[in-house]
Amino acid sequence: MIVIVIICALFAPAIAPNDPYEINPAMKYHAADSEFPLGTDQLGRCELSRLIYGARYSLGVSVPMIIVLAVLGLFIGTLSVCGGEKLDRIITFICDVFISFPSLIISIAVISILGNGLQNIGIAAVVSMWAWFARTVRSYAVTEMGKEYILAARISGCGTLKLIFKHLIPNILPQFIVYFSTGIASAILMVSSFAFLGLGLPSGTPEWGAMLNDARTCLYTHPEMLIYPGVCILITTGGFNLFGEALRDILSVDGGI
Repeated sequence: MIVIVIICALFAPAIAPNDPYEINPAMKYHAADSEFPLGTDQLGRCELSRLIYGARYSLGVSVPMIIVLAVLGLFIGTLSVCGGEKLDRIITFICDVFISFPSLIISIAVISILGNGLQNIGIAAVVSMWAWFARTVRSYAVTEMGKEYILAARISGCGTLKLIFKHLIPNILPQFIVYFSTGIASAILMVSSFAFLGLGLPSGTPEWGAMLNDARTCLYTHPEMLIYPGVCILITTGGFNLFGEALRDILSVDGGI
């Protein structure tokens, strides 16, 4: 499932049968045929082409955003545990403040300040989700800190940064990769939610959430316009969630978790 979406994102210009931006009012809600395999939308644009290009926006925004969140989460979460009790309390308190607000509310506030744009969507998501990643990493790090190899490293004179990057992060990374893979699914849903609400992306962008929003006007006359992007979101998020669960099972069998 993941491979199919990645192939569509990478080779969209070669796979898409038509230009996803081309408007042809005369072809409004045209039935599926050889030229338009899934028909056209309310502006006569090829539905299949827009779905294929939608993979680019979903993965193109979500994956870099999750990578940034992973880096921040790993560093802040491990620093919280290794930096002393006072620093741990400060970081934990800040994380609790951010977690107490719904991520979507924080994201909407940030986008309202920064304005629309793909970059601002990524910034808004990072601001709203970093605390969840940091707290998760902290829970992994707390477990590792009680093990003998950490004590041996401290006795040998290992500094805080060396302890974090050489010992702690490599040992919590297998568990974190599972959380990372499921986090991609959450990021895709968040990006689609922004687009569905009309936030962040320019009008007419072939993104699955925006396509769902556009299709609301034809809910009863052309319900397939809602089904197509919904299935794409389901396949993509389901693929990453299933991959994360399978990875969790593999690491559990190998003794990694």
